[in-house]
Amino acid sequence: MGAIPQQGQFVPDFSLPGGLLIQDRFERGEYRLCAERGRPLVLAFYPGDDTSVCTRQLCSYSSGLETFAGCGADVWAISPQNLDSHEAFARKHRLAMPLLADTERSVARAFGITVPGVGLRRAVFLIAPDGTLFWKHVALLGATFQSVDTLTRQLSRLSAL
Repeated sequence: MGAIPQQGQFVPDFSLPGGLLIQDRFERGEYRLCAERGRPLVLAFYPGDDTSVCTRQLCSYSSGLETFAGCGADVWAISPQNLDSHEAFARKHRLAMPLLADTERSVARAFGITVPGVGLRRAVFLIAPDGTLFWKHVALLGATFQSVDTLTRQLSRLSAL
C-alpha cells in the first residue's frame, strides 16, 4: 500500500486472515477489501483481544450489527493478535463480526495508526461502496471508542449522497 488514505481517496486493497464465529464454529478464511466493494464497510482497528476497552467496544459493535446492516454496512474488527487469540476472544464474548489478524501490522501501518512501542491506535474507518474513504476517527488515547450511534449517523450521511 502507498500513502495513508485520506477522506475521498481510494483505499488500496488488502487481504488478511480472519475468523467469524457462526453459532459454535469459528470459520477461518481470507478477507479481501475489494470483495466488499458495492456496500459500506466499517473497519474497526483495536489494540488487543480481551482488554477492557476493546471488549466493551467490540461487544457494543457486535450487539449493534443489525443497526449496521440496516445501513447496508458490514463491520470488520482488526488487531495484531493471531487467529487463535481472536477465536478465544470471539467465543468468550460471542462476537458476531469477523476478527482479522494483522500480526505484522502492515495494514495498520498503511492506515497510519501504528505507534512504536505501543502497537496501534484505536481507529475506525468507514469505506464507501466505491472503495473510497468516507470518514475516519483515530483516537489519541485509546480509552474511549466511537459508538454505534456515531457510526450509523456517519453511514446515514454516506447513504444520503
